[in-house]
Amino acid sequence: MLRFLALFLLTSSLAHATPPTWGVHGMVLFGGKQGLYASHLPMFHAPHDYQVVLQLRLADPALDARLRRQLDGRTALWTLEPERFELARLLPATPQPLRQFRATVVRGHFEKDGKAEPGYGAAAIVVERVLLMRQLSPAPAVNTSARYLQVGDGTQRFLVKRIDSRPDFEHIVAWTSPAKAPHADIVVARSGVRETPAGALRTQLGQAARLRGTVYFSTEDVR
Repeated sequence: MLRFLALFLLTSSLAHATPPTWGVHGMVLFGGKQGLYASHLPMFHAPHDYQVVLQLRLADPALDARLRRQLDGRTALWTLEPERFELARLLPATPQPLRQFRATVVRGHFEKDGKAEPGYGAAAIVVERVLLMRQLSPAPAVNTSARYLQVGDGTQRFLVKRIDSRPDFEHIVAWTSPAKAPHADIVVARSGVRETPAGALRTQLGQAARLRGTVYFSTEDVR
């Protein structure tokens, strides 16, 4: 009887245990009329030890259109402060994929001096595509190059630095692409954890590319 009770209590405890990726997963919000995107602010420890880039939309069409107009062609920092959820549910093979969550839309950094943008409330966010999701290793690592994921299907595109070293840096750059430009990763030489120079990115993107500026740069959480 005692063994049965102990097994029952253990099973019950495991069933109600907090998932390892449960938490408030803040994200940088960027994009415009051609698409909306969010980049999870990662760390090298749970529950934030995943780099994730999403393509998304607001469930309310009017709010979605309004947000796209506000972000379009600009590089000012916006973030999302989502409700708590299990980040691992964004993995492609998860049995219960996360298709929607609610979040506060913040002008600025939600953990610093950012202010909730009036009119959005706890906006319903629809996940359209998971563009990048990989778990980060906490082990020290050094790469001599910086590899950037290209985000965006049209002429309005973004470069998102892949987190592949420790220490590393987060970097999102907005740029305007020629029509039908390739979507391959952009790889440049890196110098420690300093921001990649615009000239190095422009050389790899080609003369027809126009850099609009940096959306986000930080070393704070990926040291």
